[in-house]
Amino acid sequence: MRYWLFKSEPETWSWQDQVARGEAGEEWDGVRNYQARNMMREMALGDRGFFYHSQKEKAVVGIVEVIAEAHPDSTTEDPRWECVDVKAVRPVVRPVTLAEIKAEPRLSEMALVRRARLSVQPVTEEEWRLVCAMGDTAP
Repeated sequence: MRYWLFKSEPETWSWQDQVARGEAGEEWDGVRNYQARNMMREMALGDRGFFYHSQKEKAVVGIVEVIAEAHPDSTTEDPRWECVDVKAVRPVVRPVTLAEIKAEPRLSEMALVRRARLSVQPVTEEEWRLVCAMGDTAP
């Protein structure tokens, strides 16, 4: 299993929106960055990801699971763009803010710290476990 981080502006698609989709999940659509798209192409069924509210909140608020591997993004006719489907697994007990992540020296190499603008990012197993612990949530 691999780990990821999915960023979304809560005004566009929030954790509550994701939870409301239930077991059916939702396409992680609208990504128009080649690097992020390529990461989604690497994802496998069962991979886990942090659901991160960007903009004002800037915090990891939940955990999602990849339920469909990369396929054409239904929001465009352009065949270059693909996405995965994800479903909500559980909220983190305590949201973990970007400030807390940046303050943790062991997370200094995390993509969220180094390449903050990327909407889909890899997360190492060590980073996954540490952020889960910071959020009082089982990995």
